[in-house]
Amino acid sequence: MSQQTARRGGAVWALVITSVAGFMAALDNLVVTTALPSIRKDLGGALDDLEWTVSAYTLTFAVFLMFGAALGDRFGRRRLFIIGTAVFTAASAAAAMAPGIDSLIAARAVQGVGAAIMMPLTLTLLTAAVPAAKRGMAYGIWGAVNGLAVASGPLIGGSLTEHISWQWIFWLNVPLGIALLPLARLRLAESHGTGARLDIPGTLLASAGLFGIVYGLVRSPVDGWTSPLVLTGLFAGTALLAGFVHHGIHNKNPMLPMRLFRNRAFTGINVASLLMFLGMFGSIFLLSQYMQGVLGYSPTEAGLRMLPWTGMPMLVAPIAGILSDRIGGRPVVAAGLFLQAAGLAWMASVVTADASYGVQLPGLIISGIGMALFFAPASNLVMSSVRAHEQGIASGANNALREVGGALGIAVMASIFSAQGGYESGQAFVDGLRPALVTGAVVVAGAGVAALLIPGRKHSARVAVSDDAVAAPVKETVSR
Repeated sequence: MSQQTARRGGAVWALVITSVAGFMAALDNLVVTTALPSIRKDLGGALDDLEWTVSAYTLTFAVFLMFGAALGDRFGRRRLFIIGTAVFTAASAAAAMAPGIDSLIAARAVQGVGAAIMMPLTLTLLTAAVPAAKRGMAYGIWGAVNGLAVASGPLIGGSLTEHISWQWIFWLNVPLGIALLPLARLRLAESHGTGARLDIPGTLLASAGLFGIVYGLVRSPVDGWTSPLVLTGLFAGTALLAGFVHHGIHNKNPMLPMRLFRNRAFTGINVASLLMFLGMFGSIFLLSQYMQGVLGYSPTEAGLRMLPWTGMPMLVAPIAGILSDRIGGRPVVAAGLFLQAAGLAWMASVVTADASYGVQLPGLIISGIGMALFFAPASNLVMSSVRAHEQGIASGANNALREVGGALGIAVMASIFSAQGGYESGQAFVDGLRPALVTGAVVVAGAGVAALLIPGRKHSARVAVSDDAVAAPVKETVSR
């Protein structure tokens, strides 16, 4: 590698660029939540429309993540990272200028495509630039910045909505994206993966299958579970996902090789990630509306009161990354998930139409510590569970399953909410919120159980040595 390439691919610059990009992508998962009442008032729309302003982003983000990682491996990770950042930035501007709820949803979907190209390459580019001995700390900082996005999402969304307008939650991305484009071109080293052929059939099967299931879940409260459209979406989506699994087993170069799931570490952390985001996203989606619509807080006040939960990763994630380097990721991740579940259970037990903030605070703090303990060690577990040339696929798969979990969480918990309550009164909202939070707690506890199935550090090391001994050498190119 030349000196110029080494400078361009320096670890510090890689950490800064990938962290800012991850911040933008993670911010847009939750920045909309505290703005939902204002968007509903300004643009109109029912509960299912509000769901789609969030799910349109998370769904396209999810289904194109692995495809984005594959594009980067084939055509250049830095090049595709720049393209993804440009698409995300342009779509953010389009969302800010949306004249109606449908155009906002469409812009959010395009945002998700840009994020799907950009996000999986952040970890791949960071891993390539940072020495193996320091990756735990680097992932911890990367996770802390992503945690800052999660923390500031509701607060930034609430503050901008209250003091300027909800459109500024999207304008915020534009200067950040514009600043990243030249920095990525000048400071990141170009690299390629295996150069495998793109898996178009796999992408279509995954995209259509996930869309069908999420569409069915979102529409079920409105049209009913026996509606032909709902049943078609659920059954056709399930069949298409089964086809995706079959394709991943038998195709020569699938987007997601199912053989990766033979690895207990890879399977355990991905199942845990999917379930954790399912419980977390659905809960935040409803709790942010509860704080404003039932308890009467302003958007800014609601965002501030969510900080003990959403802000904790900013403080604890670097410590969690260091702990995972010393004792292994499994105990840290499992402890975090069980704490998150306990926090949601606490919230379910105390929510009322006039609950004080003091009774909610312990649940928010416990959930925040739990979420913080999950982020950085989870990334480390994912990247260390596969060989170096498979890290792009692994990163894309894990991020995809997280986003699938988020989209499913909003759809599932909104369906539970609609079946048991509604927006008619504060009590009606609480009647729907409580069983949804209980469901979230149970799901996240299941994620903790999945994390316990991850092999310990010594077993993982033996497996890695065995895999490297039988693996065929794979050349990874790095160019200026």
